[in-house]
Amino acid sequence: MSAGSVSDVQLVIITGMSGAGKTVAIQSFEDLGFFCVDNLPPTLLPKFLELMKDSGNKMNKVAVVMDLRGRDFFEHLFKALDEIVETTWVSPQILFLNASDSVLVRRYKETRRSHPLAPSGLPLEGIQQERQLLEELKGRAQLIYDTSEMKPKELRERILTEFSVNKRAYFTVNVMSFGFKHGLPIDADLVFDVRFLPNPHYIEHMRPRTGLDEDVANYVMKWNDTQKFLEKVTDLLSFMLPHYKREGKRQLVIAIGCTGGQHRSVALSEYIGHYFSADYHTRITHRDIKRRKEIST
Repeated sequence: MSAGSVSDVQLVIITGMSGAGKTVAIQSFEDLGFFCVDNLPPTLLPKFLELMKDSGNKMNKVAVVMDLRGRDFFEHLFKALDEIVETTWVSPQILFLNASDSVLVRRYKETRRSHPLAPSGLPLEGIQQERQLLEELKGRAQLIYDTSEMKPKELRERILTEFSVNKRAYFTVNVMSFGFKHGLPIDADLVFDVRFLPNPHYIEHMRPRTGLDEDVANYVMKWNDTQKFLEKVTDLLSFMLPHYKREGKRQLVIAIGCTGGQHRSVALSEYIGHYFSADYHTRITHRDIKRRKEIST
């Protein structure tokens, strides 16, 4: 098969933190009909590309896992990635799976497994070493999923949605509300702090409600400062989003934060997500909107 006739070949490289969900990810790609390889050493990637090229249409959707289980070969990964970029017949993407240190430690304790970089030591030591080693690779990823708050089913559904045929051409704008008191989202590309706006929390009847409720949203939106903020931030994003898309990113995570993630950030995330929905595939999530309910129960 000639190079020109296989320009639609899709290669997804799954990597990231050990314990962040790579097994679930590769199984999800199998469900989508991808040819899947687990733990492919980076040194074999050029040979594997030749095999893909010579296979006709039998290997036009491929997903491979590369991680620190093959750490003896890991130093060769960047060279292999540079070679892929220079090809014209394959469309490569890196999917980086991440999670917080505390979540990864808990997962290792639950499974009673040792970390590959600390087989006889504490899991946290291996996690911190791995995070440092993978920092540059994370910067080269087109997609970064933080699985800290995801159940396996949610990770599977996200992959199935992202990589199904009818979604493949989308550049996805993810708008997320969050509360600063619960920590910054580690997968955010852009963070906007809206704690300077009047807080519905101090209005007694609005306190138990959220920014999804009409009266709360109207309260947040009625201020001149809110309107000026929305005018400036939508103008900024209208300039930036096409550049992110042109750079080859498949998704952008825009995080809007207030104190608790209940009122202001929720209302503004809804507005911004719907504002760009006419031009982009948008996804609106509210990370902390259920936390108050969970704490009270």
